[in-house]
Amino acid sequence: MSKLQGKTIGFGLSGSHCTFDETMPQIKRLVDAGARVVPIVTQTILTTDTRFGTSESWQRKLVEITGETLITSIPEAEPLGPSKLLDVMVIAPCTGSTTSRLANAITDSPVLMAAKATMRNLRPVVIAISTNDGLGLNAANIAKLLAAKNIYFVPFGQDAPEKKPNSLVARMDLILETCEAALEGRQLQPLLIERYNYS
Repeated sequence: MSKLQGKTIGFGLSGSHCTFDETMPQIKRLVDAGARVVPIVTQTILTTDTRFGTSESWQRKLVEITGETLITSIPEAEPLGPSKLLDVMVIAPCTGSTTSRLANAITDSPVLMAAKATMRNLRPVVIAISTNDGLGLNAANIAKLLAAKNIYFVPFGQDAPEKKPNSLVARMDLILETCEAALEGRQLQPLLIERYNYS
């Protein structure tokens, strides 16, 4: 039996649209493992069509995979704290913008409110970063989060060191394993991986 059987997982998506195709199968893995997955989205997901897909198609896919209604506003996310609904909160993909806001206690999106609610209850928040400035200005914010209590990272590495030397992306296929480890109070290792060599 999976360690996630019967757990409730908040799954927040921020606007790194290029990684959605990698992320969606991992949400299904969580559901297949017996978890209830509550999808939470930023305004970018609700309003932006890109070459990677339309806003409507991604929203529809999230509902189909999880069988849940999307949380799309800060007021909808706020009760997650008092209700203690979530056993673990995932942010995947977690953009540089969301990373910087979380590291500096700025709560201006449903995803960040859900993370704040989870941390209020001393429960784990799992971050799968996808940012072009992870080794640039955002390195300081990632460092703050690495040192923070109850925050765990999906293993990550440089995805294109020659073309984008500051870019960092998590291995989305390790989200489930990172959640299992986080619920035991440990960081999945190794944390730093050669993602660009991974296929």
